[in-house]
Amino acid sequence: MISDPPELFAADRGVPLGSWIKMTGLESTEIAARAGFDFVVIDLEHSMLSMSDAYRHIVVASANGTAPLVRVPSHDHGIVQRVLDGGAAGILVPHVDTAEQAEAVVRMVRFPGAGTRGSGGTSRAGGWGLRSRADYLRLGNEKALCIPQLESEEALRNASAILAVEGVDAVLIGAADLALSMEVPPGDPRLTALVQSGLDAAKAAGRPCGTAVGSATAATAAIEQGFGFVVAANDTTLLAKAATTLVGEVKAQPA
Repeated sequence: MISDPPELFAADRGVPLGSWIKMTGLESTEIAARAGFDFVVIDLEHSMLSMSDAYRHIVVASANGTAPLVRVPSHDHGIVQRVLDGGAAGILVPHVDTAEQAEAVVRMVRFPGAGTRGSGGTSRAGGWGLRSRADYLRLGNEKALCIPQLESEEALRNASAILAVEGVDAVLIGAADLALSMEVPPGDPRLTALVQSGLDAAKAAGRPCGTAVGSATAATAAIEQGFGFVVAANDTTLLAKAATTLVGEVKAQPA
């Protein structure tokens, strides 16, 4: 039997730590994997990555033992299907505001009986046709992660209903877009309370709730707060900060 993708939410793994991939260069994913990230999120929503770029990142992540998740740009059945057949361990879906939207997204991920995903067993997910049909269907229905992003007041009010949808494996609270939708700055008490309500709903449902942060300090604080997975920083900003720091340090030296 062809092996399954890495089990991201295994009980003995601790809190999974990942990072966003936004650059086309495959070195980003290889470096992230070698650094020890448990997963990467290949970002098709807020980057110029193509489907071909995403596919190559999936291959590199898988080859290096890091779970490749893909944030799709929209609620598009065709994109979801192609990403999963390309070998993604799961998808993050932006702007899921209601249980009905969550149900529709889940159906894109699962095969008939539970959903509407078409069969593509000759794809990478199907082991190029070498994975048995039964195993290919099992992988899609039992292993492919479906992670809605909760990014609005409506979504957080509906968090319990979204988390109750069969096939929703976890949620990620998008605090940046949530703050925009509320027209409040980061750290506003109303924002903090709403994020906490989503985290509490996930705990009550027994599902992991994730967050995205920009630093090691924030990642540690999120884990201590009880988040079940954390997406920390991204390849572009990590490079930009390192480059800016280096140039600043060199030019600050006396001539």
